[in-house]
Amino acid sequence: MKSLTSRLVVTAVLLVAVVTLLIGAATTIAMRANLTDRLDRDIQAAMKRFTDGPGGAYQPPPGDDDRDGDDGFTNRQQPGTLSARVASPNDGGAVITSDGYKPLSTQALAELAAVPTDGRIREVDLPGVGEYRVAAQVTNAGTVITGLPTSTVDDTISSMIWAEALLGLLGVAVAGLVGTIVVRRQLAPLREVAATAHEVATLPLDSGEVDLSPRVPNPDEDTEVGQVGAALNSLLSHVESSLTARHESEQQVRQFVADASHELRTPLSTIRGYAELSRRTPNDAATLSASMTKVETEADRMSALVDDLLLLARIDSGRPLISEPVDLTRLLLEAVSDAQVVGPEHRWRLELPDEPLEIRGDEQRLHQVVTNLLTNARRHTPPGTTVTVSARALDRSGIEFVVADDGPGFPPDLTRTAFERFTRGDAARTRSSGGAGLGLSIVAAIVRAHAGTVRLTSEPGSTRVSVRIPDGPAG
Repeated sequence: MKSLTSRLVVTAVLLVAVVTLLIGAATTIAMRANLTDRLDRDIQAAMKRFTDGPGGAYQPPPGDDDRDGDDGFTNRQQPGTLSARVASPNDGGAVITSDGYKPLSTQALAELAAVPTDGRIREVDLPGVGEYRVAAQVTNAGTVITGLPTSTVDDTISSMIWAEALLGLLGVAVAGLVGTIVVRRQLAPLREVAATAHEVATLPLDSGEVDLSPRVPNPDEDTEVGQVGAALNSLLSHVESSLTARHESEQQVRQFVADASHELRTPLSTIRGYAELSRRTPNDAATLSASMTKVETEADRMSALVDDLLLLARIDSGRPLISEPVDLTRLLLEAVSDAQVVGPEHRWRLELPDEPLEIRGDEQRLHQVVTNLLTNARRHTPPGTTVTVSARALDRSGIEFVVADDGPGFPPDLTRTAFERFTRGDAARTRSSGGAGLGLSIVAAIVRAHAGTVRLTSEPGSTRVSVRIPDGPAG
C-alpha cells in the first residue's frame, strides 16, 4: 500500500493535471472559435472587395495577363484568398499565392458549385487545394465564391496545443516536486505521533508501576494533525493516570491482604496459645476459665473484623443499601448517649436544630457511621477532651452532621490517608488504642454508598469530620 504522502502527492498532481487539461481545452476551444470568427470576418471582407471593386463584380479571366490593374485579381484580394465565379462551364477560379494565382481544378470547382448561395460561410475540402472556409453569393455576374484557408487557424491551434502540453507537463512536474515537499512538511507532526505511539507500544504496561512519559512534542491544535497529536497526548495522560490508579489499587489490595492477615493472625495466635494452655491444664478450673474467656474475647475480635471486611466487600460490590426514612435527630441522640456511657471521662456535647432532621437512607449503616466517628474521637483523644456533635439541614435537599473535638489532632502525614483501610496512627500495630484501622474507611464507604461526601480537617486543638448526605435513595 502506498504511503499517505505518496497518495496525497499523486492526488494533488492529478488535480493539477486535470485542471490544466480543462483550462487548456477551454482555452483551445475559445481560441479556435475566436480565430474562426476572425477568419469569417476576413472572408466577408474579401467577398465585399470581390464584388464591390472599382470595376464591379470580378470576372475571372484565366490566362488574363493584366494581374496588376485596378480590376485585376491580385489587387482585390490578399494572398491565400480563393475566388471563383460559377456562371457557365467555362467559368473558373483561382487561389492567390505569393507568385500570383493558382487556377482551381475541375474537381475543386465542382465542390464549390455545390456550396449554397445564401451567403453563409461553410467549410469545404477542395481537392488539390486543401480545406477552406467559403461563402457563395449571387451577383449580376453570376454566382461568386470567395474563401480563406483554415490552415492558419489549424496551425495556430496546433502550436497552441503543443505549448499547452509542454507547459502542462512542466506544471505537473513542479506540482509533484512542490507537493512532495509541502506534504512531507505538513505530515511531519503525524510522523511524530506515529513515533510516540511506537515508543509507547514497546513499554511494559502489564504490571508494576508504569512510566508513561512519552508525548507528542508541542502539537499545534490549530491543524488537524496537531489535533491528532493533542488527542494522543490526552489519551496517554488518561491511560497513565488509570494505570497509576490501578497500580495503587493493586498495592492497596496487597496491603489490605497483608493487614487483614496480620489482624487475624494475632487473635488466632492468642486462641492457639490459650487452647494449648487449656489442654495442658485440664484440671485447673481457674486457668481453664480464664483461657476460655480470652478465647471468646479474641473470637469476638475476629468476628468483628470479619464483619467489617464483609461490609466493605458488600459496599465495594455495589450492592444497594436499604432506603427508608431515618430520624437523624433521634439517631444522633442515641449515639451520643451511648458514647457518654462508654467514655465518661470525655465531655460530650450535642448541638441540634429545633426542628427534627430526617433523611432517607439505611438507618443501621448511618448509625454505624456516627458510632465509628464517636469511637474514633474517644480512642484517639485524651480524657477531658470535648467532643461536639452538630447537625443542620442543607439549603438544598440533604443534611450535614459534624463530629468535632479539641484533642491533639491527626498527624499531618496521616490526614491524607485517614479514610484508607487499615490506616492506623501506630506503625508498630500495637493494640493500645484498639481497632484494626477500618473505622474511618467504613465511614467513607457507607457515606459514598449514600451518594454523600465526608471531609476531614485536623490541626492541634481542632479536628472536624464533616459528613454530607443528600436526601435521596441510598445505594
